[in-house]
Amino acid sequence: MPADVTIAYRSAHLAAESAQTVVTVPTFRRPEHLVATLDSLARQQGVAPFAVIVMENDAEGRAGADAARRWFEALSADAAVAGGLVVVAHRRGNCHAYNAGWETALQAFPGCRQLAVLDDDELADAGWLGNLRAVAAASGADLVGGPQVPVFDDPALSPWARHPAFQPHYTQSGPVPILYSSGNVLIARRVIEAMPRPFLDPAFNFIGGGDSDFYRRCRKAGFRFAWSAEAKVLETVPSRRAEFSWLNARSLRNGAISAIIERREAPGWRSRLRIVGKSLALLAASPFRGVRLGAATGSATIGLYHLQVAIGRLLAEFGLVNEQYRNPEAN
Repeated sequence: MPADVTIAYRSAHLAAESAQTVVTVPTFRRPEHLVATLDSLARQQGVAPFAVIVMENDAEGRAGADAARRWFEALSADAAVAGGLVVVAHRRGNCHAYNAGWETALQAFPGCRQLAVLDDDELADAGWLGNLRAVAAASGADLVGGPQVPVFDDPALSPWARHPAFQPHYTQSGPVPILYSSGNVLIARRVIEAMPRPFLDPAFNFIGGGDSDFYRRCRKAGFRFAWSAEAKVLETVPSRRAEFSWLNARSLRNGAISAIIERREAPGWRSRLRIVGKSLALLAASPFRGVRLGAATGSATIGLYHLQVAIGRLLAEFGLVNEQYRNPEAN
């Protein structure tokens, strides 16, 4: 176990050797929703019992760890979850939390063949895990993702679900070129064993994009991707994420991350010129793309998305990504 990770709880009589699937759940100061997330895992259907690792990233408060411990202690014998662990990732940041869970899965569950990720603001459909596994088996893919369906706290805000920030990248099941989000994914053990540590680069802890960078490196290593349109999770969306300030920050961040990852993937001045040229081309095209998007969604604010992404890319090109453009989901 890494020195900055400790085990806070282990289910009694946990048969770690026989667990072939482990679901990892990172959490940070959402104890009530974490319990709802775990309840949705207990209701999974059509799969053999699986283990769960909860990764607490608030080493001081530990409200999530306490809530998870109580949940495990009250777990029914007929639940889909066969017990699990609560670990504390003492270094703050979502990449550290993910890394702690994935490393723990490798070390504590020798029979694990695949691990899944579900965030603590999501509720898994009853067929979620079964659908991910079915697509993995049918496609032979190493990593399988699924849609995160936004559910706003205020139902009146549901039209904002049309914003690209909330839209899935794919709509049909089957092989896809790459994935983008780690909030709903199934990963074969062979991927985690093969990828260098840290799995998610902590440089992305507070701007986001560690998952996108990880997937790019997985693709470069030869691993394959697929999508399960049926493996839905419901993502609880606070009302503030429908505010212009959040949408603007998220869109700028998306652009900045794309440019940062492209530079990391292809260093050198020739590549830098190509990436800058791409950013300028996207900026030039953004008014036309924005008009089409605004007309399709009926929202001028949503129509600004392509312009905001292009500006975010240029900000990153010139080193202007700072605390103002950190991951808005961390706020």
